Amino acid sequence: MKHRTTAALAAVALASIALTGCASADDSGSDNAAASDGNVCEVTAAAEPSPMPSPAEEDVKAVDAIEVSGPVGKEPKVTFKAPLKVTSPTSRVVDEGTGAELVEGAQVTINYVVIAGKDGSTSGSTWETKKPESFTLGDPQYDLLNDRLIGQKVGTRLLMASTAMDQTIQVTMVEVTESKEIPTRAEGTEVAPKEGLPTVELAEDGQPTVTIPADYEAPTELVVQPLVEGDGAEVTKDQTVTVQYAGCLLDGTSFDSSWSRGTPTSFPLSGVIPGWTNGIAGQKVGSQVLLVVPADQGYGEQENGAIPANSTLVFVVDILEAKAA
Repeated sequence: MKHRTTAALAAVALASIALTGCASADDSGSDNAAASDGNVCEVTAAAEPSPMPSPAEEDVKAVDAIEVSGPVGKEPKVTFKAPLKVTSPTSRVVDEGTGAELVEGAQVTINYVVIAGKDGSTSGSTWETKKPESFTLGDPQYDLLNDRLIGQKVGTRLLMASTAMDQTIQVTMVEVTESKEIPTRAEGTEVAPKEGLPTVELAEDGQPTVTIPADYEAPTELVVQPLVEGDGAEVTKDQTVTVQYAGCLLDGTSFDSSWSRGTPTSFPLSGVIPGWTNGIAGQKVGSQVLLVVPADQGYGEQENGAIPANSTLVFVVDILEAKAA
């Protein structure tokens, strides 16, 4: 599932997405057992990420020399002698938090400001936009933050200097404002799907395996089939959702999956393909939904990574959380 990332957040988010593979899945006991005749779409765990390099002594000195002023809860003033240079990601805790401990798998919300190392100019701030970002601790897309935040507490302020995607040095000041434990899979009442649709088999942990019937014809309109109905609030198009999901092509190719990365992921429904926006809005938190997305509500005539042009997309989505974007 491709979604837009803000330029500022890209400074602290590293993508490490494993897309395809084969894995065995145990029958969950539901009526959605995969058919034996068709294209089977499975996902496997991503490879272990490479360890982060240790900062050099000069890197530590450079980050220690950065001055931070201003109270917790407000955008800080960050000053340093430009240009700032580091050879590997380097950080320090500016203020220790006093709230709940930050644990892997929890959904955390952060405010941050990003400053260009070359001249000290601000390139992005969630304090300015008043739109904090949320993510799941352990999500490989946030490798630069995971190990530095796990074990800290809500209220922690973390200062980090690192190389951004455009190879420039950026300084990022992060404040953790909230931490919340959320489910890792859909929980609710099973719903019997219509006959003829792709079928879903769940492993014990909830990871889906999708089978597309051999004679399945690509629909011309969006298919939205609840498989589990949760008891939470209805999702609206203007919210940010946290989900587990698996994405497949009709030939059984797995092109993307949060399960393969080990953690749920969060994104605003306004920033994804129309099939997701239209298919997830109106569903309840706690639900699992099968989406069959025609090309005109997916990526259309545009090739997108492992997704060929004019592709019909099949998703299984567990809706774990929804909140204001």
